[in-house]
Amino acid sequence: MELVTRVVGPAGTNVHLLADARTREAIAIDTAIPSLAWIADELRERDWTLKLIVTTHGHWDHFGENAAVAEHTGAPIAVHPLDSHRLTDPRPMWAPFEIPACVPAMDLTEGGEVRFGEIRLTVLHTPGHTEGSVCLWSADGGLLFSGDTLFASGWGRVDLPGASPEQMVESLARLATFDDPLVVLPGHGRSTTIGRERPWLEMVARERRLPM
Repeated sequence: MELVTRVVGPAGTNVHLLADARTREAIAIDTAIPSLAWIADELRERDWTLKLIVTTHGHWDHFGENAAVAEHTGAPIAVHPLDSHRLTDPRPMWAPFEIPACVPAMDLTEGGEVRFGEIRLTVLHTPGHTEGSVCLWSADGGLLFSGDTLFASGWGRVDLPGASPEQMVESLARLATFDDPLVVLPGHGRSTTIGRERPWLEMVARERRLPM
């Protein structure tokens, strides 16, 4: 497994490219604007073929470059069906530029798998930040791409349209059950581990509330 990450755009989104070392097949996760040039350069220099564009949730800072990357590479777009409308009919709050619409071709549903080369990522439906937020879990690689569900020492906002504090509690409580070692690669900010976050995650699970 090979991974490269770049912080992109005004919201500081972590854009990930993940590839199978043998087949050179890759996926892109959360293609924020402006990431097309960087993605194209990485694919060319590493001789990777993009097989899928994955969107962890339907906020503009995570899918703004989807349409351009799809046109350039021919790769289809995947998102949870509950967030699909956010991609086809973008209504970006506070975006400093236009967000092009895009059409998902693949649903990311609970328990499904994203497969490329020998890599398997399990889809975890983790609503709370949006109705269709997902995490992608690599059991073999010990990685969790958590989108805006889990950050280092925090979680995604629950005061936006489609958000739910109650659902976020359930999603974070679920992540608290994952075993160490598990590296967490969030949608914003630095990487962390489930072990590092476990004390407050277990408090959320125990008390069924978000920390003040």
